[in-house]
Amino acid sequence: MNEVSTIGLDLAKYVFQDHGADATGKVVFRKQLRRNKLLAFFAEQPACLVAMEACSGAHYWAREIGKLGHEVRLIPPAYVKPFVKRQKNDMADAEAICEAAQRPTMRFVPVKSEEQQASAVVFRTRDLLIRQRTQAINALRGHLAEYGVIMAKGTAHVGELVERAMDPKTNVPEAARFVLDILIKTMVTLEMQIKKLDSEITHRARKEKDARRLMTIPGVGPMTATALLALAPAAGSFRCGRDFAAWLGLTPLQRSTGGKQKLGATSKMGERTLRRLLIIGATAVVQQARRRGTSPSSWLGRMVARKPPMLVATALANKMARVVWALMANGGVYKAPAVAA
Repeated sequence: MNEVSTIGLDLAKYVFQDHGADATGKVVFRKQLRRNKLLAFFAEQPACLVAMEACSGAHYWAREIGKLGHEVRLIPPAYVKPFVKRQKNDMADAEAICEAAQRPTMRFVPVKSEEQQASAVVFRTRDLLIRQRTQAINALRGHLAEYGVIMAKGTAHVGELVERAMDPKTNVPEAARFVLDILIKTMVTLEMQIKKLDSEITHRARKEKDARRLMTIPGVGPMTATALLALAPAAGSFRCGRDFAAWLGLTPLQRSTGGKQKLGATSKMGERTLRRLLIIGATAVVQQARRRGTSPSSWLGRMVARKPPMLVATALANKMARVVWALMANGGVYKAPAVAA
């Protein structure tokens, strides 16, 4: 039997599918393994390339299998799909992963450490709590609207919304006030938890040297800086700043053919949290430039003068992403470009 050089592993909760191939791509084995026998199986295999889709649990298994001496690579699921032949099942998926890993131009996802995943949990949890807070606010507004109490949208009007809900002069029956009180207490609890997470993020930003360097970029605050360190891959994973901006989804879609370049809207691919934070930071910089003014000869001044604000914010977020990559790859701090007199 030929020696296995690449193993495609289709991840699951309890039953995993392995597909082993030699250096020529010929099938060496196909195995189905239970969760409690997976590491023992790889401990018996000679050191080889193990490929998995970058999905739930992939980083954990990549670290554990890597400890056994194997080279582990994670592939985005979208890059595996073209290699699936006809019907989709565990066996076909494992074979497709194995074939995709053997392509010389395939792109891989860097394996995250436990610390990186722990930092990412903070941002995922914060996003979840913010969505729940928004749901509670919308529910309270909707219930009050049923009794003729109409309030403006947004968190800035939450205080007035609570006052109207508890005002005895409103046409809200006592049976409904009991339920509205539960919603209000839920909102207060969520607000306290969000503030705790914000404090934790700010504390980490002040403690991390790299976060402090990133915060020298206009529009990058503690939230964005710590998110970049927690959620973004290492700068060495990208050839240049444009590749990093494309990974974030801040570059235009291309529909080019026949030598004609046709660019569309931003792709919105990649990490949504980082893209949102960079655009929010860029929007703040653009608003400040519109209020206080900026040099007409600067890039931002020229853009603000002739382009819509949202387009300028997206373009600035793209530039911020490239600067972030440059600082993460080369070190140093941000230095504003000199403006011609």
